[in-house]
Amino acid sequence: MLKELNQIVDYIENHLDGDLSAEIISKYAGVSDYHFGKIFFYLSGFTLNEYIKNRRLSEASMDLLEGEKVTDVAFKYGYQSIDGFTRAFKKWSGILPSDVAKKGVSKFFPKLRFAITVKGGTIMEFRIIEKPAFNLVGVSKRVPLQFEGINQEIVKLAESITPEQRELMHSLQNIEPYEVVNASYESDTNFLKEEGYLTHLIGVLTTENEISELLEKVPVPAYTWAVFPNEGPFPSTLQQTMARIYSEWLPSSNYEVINAPSFSFTKMDKNKKDYAYSEVWIPVKKKL
Repeated sequence: MLKELNQIVDYIENHLDGDLSAEIISKYAGVSDYHFGKIFFYLSGFTLNEYIKNRRLSEASMDLLEGEKVTDVAFKYGYQSIDGFTRAFKKWSGILPSDVAKKGVSKFFPKLRFAITVKGGTIMEFRIIEKPAFNLVGVSKRVPLQFEGINQEIVKLAESITPEQRELMHSLQNIEPYEVVNASYESDTNFLKEEGYLTHLIGVLTTENEISELLEKVPVPAYTWAVFPNEGPFPSTLQQTMARIYSEWLPSSNYEVINAPSFSFTKMDKNKKDYAYSEVWIPVKKKL
């Protein structure tokens, strides 16, 4: 996968002044934009859109330094107006594009190159499960994306569940895993920029279709699931597992993540403070 990622970075580099939409890049990559976007983020620390924007503005800066006109540079890198380019360039570099050549100052953002870094072998346990279609049923709300620490909006959602809703959920629960799960879907962006929102649902899995109006129902088709058990300090171990799935397991596996709800469940250890066993369930498909 690292070879393919570097080939895609090269493709981006050769088309900075052309069409670099998610559809174009995912077609070149041979995987979905959802799958590629997640792996790219976890390996690089940038969303794909952020990386392309940084590289375009970096090349624009070099062109301006060589004396090219602001108007020509703006349109070359896909900006529809001089004002739009000027605002973006000023925010990125701290200087106006018209001052680059005058003052002989510039900023640079280097091209990415992915490489393997050996950090010490850590075993990652997983299992593959074929699962029939089911419904996620529970309570949900839009919450801000957050990759570290406890998301207080999710805490508020959990606290809002009424005894009646909780009883209904438990009466419907009839398919593995027989746990209350935290599911996420409908992210604002495919590329995991930690500024948007996603829908978070706390509920259970069921094959029942007649659901009370007190609960939301989210149909999930039959998929293959990669399941990752983990145990340790909560929530850091669970969040680290999520990061490793996208930065280590998926790039080296024969599977591609599907744009569908993923979920996890957590069982707190009563004898250890902030310590838990969790499982992360990710919908996947075999790569072609």
